[in-house]
Amino acid sequence: MSRLCVIVTLKDGTNWEQNEEIPRLPGETRVTDKDVIYMCPFNGPVKGRVYITNYRLYLRSVENDPVVILNVPLGVISRIEKMGGASSRGENSYGLDITCKDMRNLRFALKQEGHSRRDIFEVLTKYAFPQSHNLLFFAFVNEEKFSENGWMVYNPMSEYRRQGLPNDRWRVTFINEHYGLCDTYPSLLVVPYNATDDDLKKVAAFRSRNRIPVLSWIHPETQAVIMRCSQPLVGMSGKRNKDDERYLDIIREANGQISKLTIYDARPNVNAVANKATGGGYEGEDAYPNAELFFLDIHNIHVMRESLKKLKDIVYPNVEESHWLSSLESTHWLEHIKLVLTGAIQVADKVSSGRSSVLVHCSDGWDRTAQLTSLAMLMLDSYYRTIEGFEVLVQKEWISFGHKFASRIGHGDKNHADADRSPIFLQFIDCVWQMSKQFPTAFEFNEQFLITILDHLYSCRFGTFLYNSEFLREKEKVTEKTLSLWSLINSEKSKYTNPFYSKELNRALYPVASMRHLELWVNYYIRWNPRIRQQQPNPVEQRYMELLALRDDYIRRLEELQITNNSKIPNSSASSTSPSQMVSQVQTHF
Repeated sequence: MSRLCVIVTLKDGTNWEQNEEIPRLPGETRVTDKDVIYMCPFNGPVKGRVYITNYRLYLRSVENDPVVILNVPLGVISRIEKMGGASSRGENSYGLDITCKDMRNLRFALKQEGHSRRDIFEVLTKYAFPQSHNLLFFAFVNEEKFSENGWMVYNPMSEYRRQGLPNDRWRVTFINEHYGLCDTYPSLLVVPYNATDDDLKKVAAFRSRNRIPVLSWIHPETQAVIMRCSQPLVGMSGKRNKDDERYLDIIREANGQISKLTIYDARPNVNAVANKATGGGYEGEDAYPNAELFFLDIHNIHVMRESLKKLKDIVYPNVEESHWLSSLESTHWLEHIKLVLTGAIQVADKVSSGRSSVLVHCSDGWDRTAQLTSLAMLMLDSYYRTIEGFEVLVQKEWISFGHKFASRIGHGDKNHADADRSPIFLQFIDCVWQMSKQFPTAFEFNEQFLITILDHLYSCRFGTFLYNSEFLREKEKVTEKTLSLWSLINSEKSKYTNPFYSKELNRALYPVASMRHLELWVNYYIRWNPRIRQQQPNPVEQRYMELLALRDDYIRRLEELQITNNSKIPNSSASSTSPSQMVSQVQTHF
């Protein structure tokens, strides 16, 4: 008797024939499997079989009907520890403890026989941390095929042209074509028309990591710009650099404004002062009389890492319900979100209402700077609120401008305690989610889009977030040898589309950044807890989509009727009105 083959599509987009033991992507190979007891923090011990591939850890329970318990990409794992020893006597006290980057911890109990624990520990460690074992990331062996090529989404020249650049005040320079000026910047940069390439080299010598002030965005009406860079190398002695001072003046004059150039330093004042001791610093009034400087009080990567750790403690595995508000407050997570959003609002408002050009930097210009420029651009430019526009924003302000994804996430690296790790990009996506909650019709993408981006920030299934810079990605031939996350998303856009989206051009969005308007993103941070009833999809969204489908069906049927009528009555006046026009005349807002 032939067995019925049922194909199931899992949440991560994998197609799985149910008569196979585990789902597999093209290029994914099984490495080992073992009987374990999964110490589920919600339902107690579960007997199961764990399968490990070169991409995922997959657990199925063995009692009753096999139910999938876990499906975890190995890139999500940050730490693997052995628990218990040969003398462990307590039930289920011998096994593995796995810490994940997505708020989860996993514990597996194993039988104390042979080398069962050592074998699984070694396999997991090898494939979860390929960089530490001279192995390729899974993205380089992934053989998936998609109808869209996500690498085509972002073309820097096309994006600058969309903004109306170059023009008589701003030019495109290829001085960094081979990354000789700055190895963490993209190859193509937009700079003031009146600054020569020689000027840029002199300025680079005075900016941390050679990250000179370059244009991110230009306001279509005011011509005021958002510039980004790193801190000036002032040092304890208060060094000055005439070329840097003149360059900032050229930026100020480029939009025809004679008012001061506004500099937003993302750091707390005290930190910026402390940076002088290590050769950094900030633009002092004496050296830059035509600039005004504001500190935005956003803390550094170490503070953010500790804040997320505290958040994890109160949401996983159990939600701290008895003192929830005070527990949440003690993590300072929403406070940091508030400060990032507040800073971005100031940048956006200065450019739009204040009609003044702004320069944004932190220490090196790849963490807080990226948060501020990209959020301000999202507030000012409705294009970035579309699915493809947001992809362009991430490619441009984060990926090409050298946010250190490899260092901040620790892709494939076993050094879990590395001080470079920090949830900077997660904070940015959280801020975007806060905005989408406050403006539910302004974004073409839905919450699932944001969660999918975060899941694949860690998964290593795509090349999108691998490595620290464009220079390194080119060296590793990432666009030739791996797939883009945008290929997955753009091949099934309907899944990530917000049905309430209402296209509004050139409307600036200023979210309210007060604590009472910000909330914890439960569907992301607490999604693993089965007691937090996640309604996916949202019932209102579901009903709205049903009504839209109904409307489309009515339009189709009207068109069919009209075609039939027109063929019967040759000179019918009905042809002057299209079905969609007829519907729009009687349209009601659902």
